[in-house]
Amino acid sequence: MGYESSGRPPLLLLPGLLCDEELWREQVRDLAAVADIGVADLTQDDSVAGMAARVLATAPLRFALAGLSMGGYVAFEILRQQPERVSKLALFDTSAAPDSPLRAMQRRAGLRLLDRGRFAGVTQQLLPTLVHARHVDGPVGAQVRAMAQRVGAQAYRHQQTAILQRPDSRPLLAAIDVPTLIAVGEDDQLTPPAAAEEMHRGIAGSVLERIPDCGHLPTLETPQLATELLRRWLAW
Repeated sequence: MGYESSGRPPLLLLPGLLCDEELWREQVRDLAAVADIGVADLTQDDSVAGMAARVLATAPLRFALAGLSMGGYVAFEILRQQPERVSKLALFDTSAAPDSPLRAMQRRAGLRLLDRGRFAGVTQQLLPTLVHARHVDGPVGAQVRAMAQRVGAQAYRHQQTAILQRPDSRPLLAAIDVPTLIAVGEDDQLTPPAAAEEMHRGIAGSVLERIPDCGHLPTLETPQLATELLRRWLAW
């Protein structure tokens, strides 16, 4: 994670599970004129507390913060640890609530497969839960699968362990008092619009944007719209 020293406001981007800087590539490129941007590495720690502490250790004194999916869980933890350092908050396709019992069971099943030496990354069968159907067989689907292979098995173990143990962030929502954007794909199956609406109700003054014809990864699926939402948010 690196920042240039240009006087532009710092923006810190947090990737999701099995994602790397490619998740935010178009936003980093297209917002470079208005923000000094860093993309965090969330592959080295097996708790959201550890991830947040590592991010904060190298982040600017104060920064705008955007997280997608697991990145949103880490954003909430950053707000628990050092809320005074966050100037703005953007939450893409994430949830303040812990996993449902079914989702937790699915994560544990993935870890058991890993224990047996099986790491498939993002399979063709899994892709329809991550992206809108129109992207499964195209370049977006290929990007998602390539990211997962780059991130790899050990980081997957760390990340799933961290996600399973993350705290319930719903009690935190009422204390968030910075300009907050909440965005969600209309067709997100993993953190559906209901999860975004719950966060919107809990964070006073937040703005909710629902993105049509989009699944769980709008920064890849609808990159121009995701960039424009972030551009407007940075100007608040």
